[in-house]
Amino acid sequence: MLFKYYTSRNKINALTFTIMSAMQCNPVFKTTYKRLLSAGKSKKVAIIACVKKMVITLNSMLRDGTIWDENSAKI
Repeated sequence: MLFKYYTSRNKINALTFTIMSAMQCNPVFKTTYKRLLSAGKSKKVAIIACVKKMVITLNSMLRDGTIWDENSAKI
């Protein structure tokens, strides 16, 4: 039987590709990314900051049992 081991690097890559897609479609993450770039952050740092914002937002949605609300995600 073949097992695929998921390392921390694979998880980070999956989150990075997810946020790259979200930045193209979601105005909340797009404005956060652009704001960080204009503040002088590197692209990699801005992407990881957006990943952190996405994880925190999704965890709070699961905790509260709510659905996506663009207005509450603009924190």
